[in-house]
Amino acid sequence: MSLLDPLFSLFSPSASSVRRVTPVEAAQLVRDKKAVLVDVREPGEWSGGVVQPATLLALSDLLGARRQWKPFLDQVGDREIVLYCRSGSRSGRAARLLSTEGFKTANAGGIDGWRAAGLPIAQPKH
Repeated sequence: MSLLDPLFSLFSPSASSVRRVTPVEAAQLVRDKKAVLVDVREPGEWSGGVVQPATLLALSDLLGARRQWKPFLDQVGDREIVLYCRSGSRSGRAARLLSTEGFKTANAGGIDGWRAAGLPIAQPKH
């Protein structure tokens, strides 16, 4: 396996087939303990509010050293990882990458969809 294989796999036809879920569907999956919710925005973006009960894990760490992502991924087990960001683009990228690594993932789009659905958004706890 080449170090570039995960990068190239992001552009393969099969990688583009990450499941999309609505914020309401995602919230139900989390309530049912079938999924964990992850906000992949960068730390400076979290101050504007985060979906509850999202885990805050920046995409830059997933693509880099994985200081926060590695322990999280070690604990996920067989639960689906549902990701969101500002618009749905970065969460889709993260979902595709993680699915190439064998994780079950879904893209829940952007935080504005959560606001529109009336789902809980709060200030992050540091």
